[in-house]
Amino acid sequence: MKYLADLLTLTRFILGILLFYLAIFGGLPETAFIVFLVAVLTDAFDGTCARKWPFPKNKIPKYRKYAAKYDMVSDALLAAAQVLFLTLRVNLVAGVAIIFYYFVSAVICEVLIYGKVFGHPDDCADWSLAKRNFPLAKKIVLARRYIYTICLGVTNTLILFATSWSEPVKYSLFAFGCLIFIFLWFFLRQRRENISRDAVDIENKLSKKSQN
Repeated sequence: MKYLADLLTLTRFILGILLFYLAIFGGLPETAFIVFLVAVLTDAFDGTCARKWPFPKNKIPKYRKYAAKYDMVSDALLAAAQVLFLTLRVNLVAGVAIIFYYFVSAVICEVLIYGKVFGHPDDCADWSLAKRNFPLAKKIVLARRYIYTICLGVTNTLILFATSWSEPVKYSLFAFGCLIFIFLWFFLRQRRENISRDAVDIENKLSKKSQN
């Protein structure tokens, strides 16, 4: 079971590549919707599985040193594939708008907060906002995550309603997706509120420095 989290992350990576294939070579919206839905479920539970079934400290595989980066890359790949499918196969205007947001978010916010693209509080520059003013950096990251989640929801909804399924099926799936989203949003509250496992420690250190 201790390998389950890694298998879920690997599955999400493979599904992201599959979604890219569907976007470029003309896959059906029905297939894209199902692929993305399964990928989101792997993203929702890989972290939970990693915490529930951890490796013994003396038997942690070497590749897990970069586990956080693997997770970020698979998430980015999936989001990019989904919005590419939206742009090429469903709605050009909406796709371009979301691509523009992702680009601004990745380049400006990531560099400002972490000092590098696809940064992390465990590995960020000394001049970054995460080191200089962590509470502000955390607020910006949370705000970006809210918008990012909304973008994912809008993208998937547009793909859903581009399918050939009947209207009752579309609205039923939309309602079911909203329920899953609400459940996961509150169930994964800790993940939503923390930037990383060291977020609280970094914030406490900064608070102590400001008091001194």
